[in-house]
Amino acid sequence: MPTTDVELERFLDEALPAERMAAIETALRADEALRKRLAAVAGRRDAGVHSLGAVWRRHRLSCPTREQLGSHLLGVLEPGLDDYVRFHVEYAGCRFCQASLGDLRRQHAAGEEQYAQQRRKRYFQSSAGYLGR
Repeated sequence: MPTTDVELERFLDEALPAERMAAIETALRADEALRKRLAAVAGRRDAGVHSLGAVWRRHRLSCPTREQLGSHLLGVLEPGLDDYVRFHVEYAGCRFCQASLGDLRRQHAAGEEQYAQQRRKRYFQSSAGYLGR
């Protein structure tokens, strides 16, 4: 699959899916012309030449908020927005949102475990007086 300049920009931002990042890195090692294109893309960025799409991607204007990602995990997001979040994370492969979702999942799991421990402690404390003396 040929590499576009947009993909090279996303490669520089480390915003591509891991498999595509690895494929481009492998291609860069073998292809002098691709290395020159990457240098040209980086040079344009350093010179301050930005496309609307590049600004959009760099500032992550299409990314859902962390609150929306959390609502998506809980299954309480409105259907249209939920479909967009799923598309953005699963098909567009936004690594930033994937990382944020992973973090939210870990926080949720840790919170569930902490809640279960507190519940067990309350059960024990409430029944301690009924244990055999």
